[in-house]
Amino acid sequence: MKLKLFFLLVLLSGQVSFGQLSPLKISENQRFLVKSDGSPFFWMGDTAWELFHRNDREEADYYLKKRAEQGFNVIQSVVMAEMDGLNTPNAYLEKPLISISPMVFNEKYFLHVDYIISKAEQYGIYVALLPTWADKLFKDRWGAGPEIFNQTNAFQYGKWIGNRYKDRQNIIWVLGGDRTPRKNTDDVEVWRKMAAGIQEGVGGKDKALMTLHPQPASPGGSSNWFHQDEWLDFNMHQTGHCPNEPTYKKISHDYSLTPVKPTLDGEPLYEDHPNCFNAKEFGYSVPEDIRRIMYWNVFAGAFGQTYGCHDIWQMYKTGREPVNGPLRPWKVALDLPMANQVKHLKNLMLSRPFLSRVPDQGMVITPQEDDQHYIIATRDAGGSYAMVFFPTGKTAELDLSALKGKTLNANWFDPRTGATFAGGSFDENNRRISVSPPSAGKGQDWVLVIDDAAREFSKPGQIR
Repeated sequence: MKLKLFFLLVLLSGQVSFGQLSPLKISENQRFLVKSDGSPFFWMGDTAWELFHRNDREEADYYLKKRAEQGFNVIQSVVMAEMDGLNTPNAYLEKPLISISPMVFNEKYFLHVDYIISKAEQYGIYVALLPTWADKLFKDRWGAGPEIFNQTNAFQYGKWIGNRYKDRQNIIWVLGGDRTPRKNTDDVEVWRKMAAGIQEGVGGKDKALMTLHPQPASPGGSSNWFHQDEWLDFNMHQTGHCPNEPTYKKISHDYSLTPVKPTLDGEPLYEDHPNCFNAKEFGYSVPEDIRRIMYWNVFAGAFGQTYGCHDIWQMYKTGREPVNGPLRPWKVALDLPMANQVKHLKNLMLSRPFLSRVPDQGMVITPQEDDQHYIIATRDAGGSYAMVFFPTGKTAELDLSALKGKTLNANWFDPRTGATFAGGSFDENNRRISVSPPSAGKGQDWVLVIDDAAREFSKPGQIR
């Protein structure tokens, strides 16, 4: 009776209005995502890979509501999920497939997916939708599989799921799913076929904003295999779960490619994650390492940033088999420090002209190593402002000659709290300066924001 009541409610929820959000598109300069009116969209994502598979609708609503309140606007989740997603049923005892060969889809399973996508839109959230985790193509060293996809049924599935969601405004398509295409296989062609199927299903390329989520790879991420493919609208990285990787190098690699495409890190070091998958030797991640990676990536040219939590991606709770040592139930983990600090990065970037922003390491004169102290700079192409991120409060010499205006005003922005402190001013004859942040040491990260005084910008982090 309970199950029948649920599906009645889901059918009724099909009437839940969608269309509140407009489809996203690539900016004119090909560096960012924008809304239909051309205004900037800063991707502030979360990885909820098992959301469709392990959560009932009340739990999904609880999760989405919380993330919306925290400022998240993208949720990354998987239809054919990682955790034995084809054989272990969802919260309502439904599996995605009735038959694998031929591929027959279970309408009751997809009604639950429909419900969550609609709920996300009600909360102003886009769904970065992975049609499948890549263990359904190959299991590698982990993953339950089974390996079911080939070029033919990848196209068929893409066309089917594209058609199902062709009228949804809040979907961003993400292929792959934590795998690097293997050499001497048809892996690359399988993803191309699935992309082609989605495009046909939705009614054309311009109706499917699409990328691919890989494993960590060098020098690029999705760009290693698909940058020249027309279906790949923007590049995505997984920079991995070690704390001291120079992730800005991966973003910079993609930023320099032609044709120009936006890029971002879709899976960085997660909160509550064992560092390098080895808690015994390296402990668990800490907020200052996660913040450093995020600011590095965005200042290097990324159009946004994904956050993740080790407890939440797997929707861990008591009684559920843990994957690699989660520390707490997912509902408790929703309020971990970084989950409430990522919004400061989004607000900071959107408080200044965003679509004209460029990376500029030439502003940092002090010689540097690729370590946790690495200082990174970004600025407006027209010279109206600059931002310099100091991960550990290290003193540095800066060259401000690219900035315009007779007087430059400086403010210190605190990535932990979003608070701003006055940092003095510089005249047009004082463009090479030595800067010491308000405090120094691990966890004492700061952003120096320097503005053309004549522009009268709001305080850093305050969006008008």
